[in-house]
Amino acid sequence: MKKKFRFQWGAFLLFLVFAGLFFILTVRIVSIQATGTVEGQELAAKAAAKYQQEEVLAAERGKILDRDGQVIAEDTLTYKVVAVLDESATQSASNPRHVVDVEETAEFLAKHLGMAEDKVLAILEQGVEKDRYQVEFGVAGREISHTKMLEMKEEEVPGILFVKDLKRLYPNGTFASHLIGFAMKEETKDGLMVTKGRMGLESIHNKALTGKNGKIEFSTDKWGFLLPNNESAVTPAVDGSDVQLTLDKTLQNFLEDAMTKVQKEYEPARMIAVVADPDTGEILAMSQRPTFNPNTREGLSDNWLNESIELTIEPGSPMKMFTLASAIEEGKWDPNAYYNSGTYSLMGTTIGDYNSGRGWGSITFLEGFQRSSNVSMAYLLERIGPETFMKYIDAFGFGKKTGIDLPNEAPGKVLDTGPIERLTTTYGQGSTVTPIQMIQAASAIANEGVMMKPYVIDQIKNPDTGKVTLKSKPEKAGQPISAETAEKVKEILASTVTSENGSGRPFALKDYAVAGKTGTAQVPGPDGRYINQGKNGFLYSFLGMAPADDPELLVYIGVQQPQLPAGEYGSAPVAKIFNSVMENGLKHMNVKPDNAKSVKTTELEDYTGKSSAEVTEQLAGRGLNVVVTGGSTKVEGQYPATGEAVVEGGTVILKTAGPSILPDFTGWSKRDLLAYQSLSGLSVELAGQGYAVSQSLSPGSKVTLKDPVVIRLQTPENASQIQSTDSFEGAPEEPAEDEAEGAAGQDAAEPGMEETPEEAAPEENGAASEESGEETPADAAEATPEEPTETVEEPAEEGSAGETIEEEIVEDPTE
Repeated sequence: MKKKFRFQWGAFLLFLVFAGLFFILTVRIVSIQATGTVEGQELAAKAAAKYQQEEVLAAERGKILDRDGQVIAEDTLTYKVVAVLDESATQSASNPRHVVDVEETAEFLAKHLGMAEDKVLAILEQGVEKDRYQVEFGVAGREISHTKMLEMKEEEVPGILFVKDLKRLYPNGTFASHLIGFAMKEETKDGLMVTKGRMGLESIHNKALTGKNGKIEFSTDKWGFLLPNNESAVTPAVDGSDVQLTLDKTLQNFLEDAMTKVQKEYEPARMIAVVADPDTGEILAMSQRPTFNPNTREGLSDNWLNESIELTIEPGSPMKMFTLASAIEEGKWDPNAYYNSGTYSLMGTTIGDYNSGRGWGSITFLEGFQRSSNVSMAYLLERIGPETFMKYIDAFGFGKKTGIDLPNEAPGKVLDTGPIERLTTTYGQGSTVTPIQMIQAASAIANEGVMMKPYVIDQIKNPDTGKVTLKSKPEKAGQPISAETAEKVKEILASTVTSENGSGRPFALKDYAVAGKTGTAQVPGPDGRYINQGKNGFLYSFLGMAPADDPELLVYIGVQQPQLPAGEYGSAPVAKIFNSVMENGLKHMNVKPDNAKSVKTTELEDYTGKSSAEVTEQLAGRGLNVVVTGGSTKVEGQYPATGEAVVEGGTVILKTAGPSILPDFTGWSKRDLLAYQSLSGLSVELAGQGYAVSQSLSPGSKVTLKDPVVIRLQTPENASQIQSTDSFEGAPEEPAEDEAEGAAGQDAAEPGMEETPEEAAPEENGAASEESGEETPADAAEATPEEPTETVEEPAEEGSAGETIEEEIVEDPTE
């Protein structure tokens, strides 16, 4: 029987459904293969996002270096702590790689990070609740030292990782801190931590110092392990550029040490100091007090000003050297002409000499300058002419910015509104200047009339690319006076230090002649009136240069409102800084002292390839000390270089191969030690500044390149105990500390000097004088008793510190 065919609609419909789905799937597969996208998203990118990993190669921030390439600021390796919370990080229960016990981990981290345990626990628990892969612990979890990292690792707490990080390090601590500034970690909007300059050169040159991070790209499986045959792509990091300064690290340390001692002893309200090379305008040292440690920011107050550049002050008597220069240049200076010291009246205003207006009778202009007489400046102004004088003030750069390569420089303000203002400007009252303007102006006197523009950046150079983006050169800022005038001014300034009447006697050095001018300026208070705190209410200063005949260093020191003990005068704290820095600085620069004997010198030949024994015998016969770095007999290098002259008794270092036999380093200068390190290749670590006083391995020890040698240096209190190996015969002796510090007080007791007991207090009813106080015994004997006379004071104007208008000069009844 023939079977009848029945059409199965249900099966047909089912076939159509499956056929349609298969067609759609086939089209979809072909489409994905052809385009590589799904819903507009690339599958390759999605896979890369899941399995393609990226590791950041952190770029180092550029270094800040001194003129010799010694580090002032650099990045150093640290670690940050990370706690992994995701269980997927663990592949084996026997070796957990995530935090297993939250409470135990919190206790461990709190102990090592110095955080409260409940705070650590809260961070961990919050991370678990929000299903985070890992968590960090803020500032406390960063900048972990290598030693601390190893200590924490020893406890083997699961889930704790240490990620390498970089920290900004200032190895010298308090060191030109307001100039250098500081940099610190900051979090960006995308959560990354970057080092950013916040102050000083770190902020000014943040863009140049900041490098560009690199990266490594590689593929992993879902657990984070590298896939076999994986090829990584590396984009190298580019480190930031190095900023090399004109600062001399040794000179800066001399300055910091001296200022710290004075700060502890006298507790002044403020101190400012600048050391410069007058021939080039290079700033060799710069500091101020109060200051701070950039590593910890300890001591950092609301005052972020670099006061040498941004603070204006009344200069006081150092301004007299420019008045003197103007008179000499105009042919109006007659050192042997006489004038009546004591007081001078102009348009109803009377100014007086600092000894309560008594003066010293009829004296010569030379003696008047040596005694720092204000009245002598008034008579010089008559000779020069006010308009002509103000032209010189402008030519010396006052009232306008020097253009130093630092921001926010203040221009100061020269008062040229009337005869009284021009008169007080001659002796540094009323008008304001910056310390850096004083340095620039004085460079004309030190540098044969040529004024040099100050600068602090030597160059900015990228160590990776070698590209130099900035290179500074000495720049002339003008020539306000002739070389002949500059020479005469230096001679007269030197006489203020050497003359029995000189106000600068406390600043005399043992081995170098000093030319300079002291200052005792009144300090305006917030209301514009001068502060009246007796002898503790002044800004004491000294602007000096040495050696006087051909200055190598130019120094400004200002000490405001020091707490002076009874019987001590304002020059004492200033001299303790100036004398120490100038004496040690000139020795550091190997400047020949004035009293040095002439010595024989030997010009070195090229000894490369010669027998070290023969060279040693030859040089020893000429009175030189020879140090051989190794055991071989063939000379491979030498210090000093070929053609350089070495004085009798100096040292020559010969580089030879083989194990080194250590010499006795006692008395070696830092320069010699660095030369020995370079030639020998030994691992020599220098601790301190000055000259070598001890070494970790005994003289005569055989050492290899792997043996570290630590040499301790110290600034000598008596240079006769230490003989620099590259110095000349008859090297200057460093004055003993008690002699150097006692000089100011001893000399200041001489009658007639600027820094005398007469400066014990400003005259409440005295003249418009910058220097006033109680009388010395000598002056008291000469003074004629006067009856107190009523005076009339006008309120001082803001910023000018005002002048005192009076009918008659009187003795201060409180003195």
